Amino acid sequence: MMTTERTAIGRRLAIRRTAHRPPWGTRKAAHRSIVAPLAATLAATVAVGVGVALAKAGRQRREASRRAERQFALLPGERLGAGVQRMALGQVDLAIELLGGDGGPLDEHAVHETRKALKRLRALLRLLADELGARAFARENDALRDIAARLAGARDSEVMLATLDALIARHPRKLEGRGAVAALRGRLAAERERMERMTLGDEALREEVLHDLRAFRVRVAEWRLRDGKGVALVERGLARIYRQGRRRYMRVARGKGDQARAMHEWRKRVKDLRYAAEMLQRREQGESARGDDGKRAKGSRRRRAARDAEWLRVVARRADELGELLGEDHDLVLLGEWVRAGKDGSGRERIPRRTRKLLLKLIDRRRAELRKRALRAGERLYRRGPKRFIGRVRSAHASGRRLS
Repeated sequence: MMTTERTAIGRRLAIRRTAHRPPWGTRKAAHRSIVAPLAATLAATVAVGVGVALAKAGRQRREASRRAERQFALLPGERLGAGVQRMALGQVDLAIELLGGDGGPLDEHAVHETRKALKRLRALLRLLADELGARAFARENDALRDIAARLAGARDSEVMLATLDALIARHPRKLEGRGAVAALRGRLAAERERMERMTLGDEALREEVLHDLRAFRVRVAEWRLRDGKGVALVERGLARIYRQGRRRYMRVARGKGDQARAMHEWRKRVKDLRYAAEMLQRREQGESARGDDGKRAKGSRRRRAARDAEWLRVVARRADELGELLGEDHDLVLLGEWVRAGKDGSGRERIPRRTRKLLLKLIDRRRAELRKRALRAGERLYRRGPKRFIGRVRSAHASGRRLS
């Protein structure tokens, strides 16, 4: 072979290929490039990844939208009338979702959360009592109260058992070793299971409740509420809630009459006040309250406005803490009534006399502690008169609106 031919072959082997590969001219037809299939595979993978990302982003947007719709507080820039109606619809939808589920049996958590949503709705209705009118308010309030009553059995029996457990945990030396207390707890557990079977397993009951909730939702969607800038829409209802709660606080402080009933009635208005304060908040107001070091006067005004708006959170927190104290007192009252009964349906002693006296003594002692703490909390919460309180609410609401 001539030198020129060997040189040409060497060039063809060395340029852009490894030494062991054959020249282009001698490669078999079946040896095709993998570049095109690889590119197609990569493109498909990218397309699938983009599709998954888009689907995930869509789900996140829908979830964020649903959370905003159900937020029990005003959204930034939202007017009160539109916000109140949105909150009402959101709480109804939450209750329907909790009770609807996947068609399986209800659980105690779903019933508990549904009853909380119903309490928020009833507090909202009391704020709108004058706007809706006496007849419409009575109809809607009665509808929600009846729904809550039908779901009360399982929750009440659970609370009774939890209250006894808390009392045992508070006085372990006096109660844990008593067989009569263990027997009492067993009976309460059996009662809870019986009520759960009756309430949670009743499919007809659930369908009735869902039907009533959907009918209520249709009526809420037809509301036509005033949509002014301030709190005029709910001002009279809020003043009434605060005034009633303040009077009931004073009644408990005087210590006259049926104190158990007085504290229970006080608790209702405290809960309403808590939910009202939560509704009037703007949840994102704290993020826009940071001042600008370069504009000290403006930053100072914004900080003052932020503190003013934050007052509603303080009211809600204090009312929530007071409501928990009054709620524990009410639970102890129910347990005491059950213990005091003493006998079962057949006339036999349900609880030995000594154990019954001990339980009632411990219940009364705990209730006395709760009453003192509740009165201190009530004095702090209700220290303003109704007119001054409403004026403070106007100012806080206006500050929250400016910051949003």
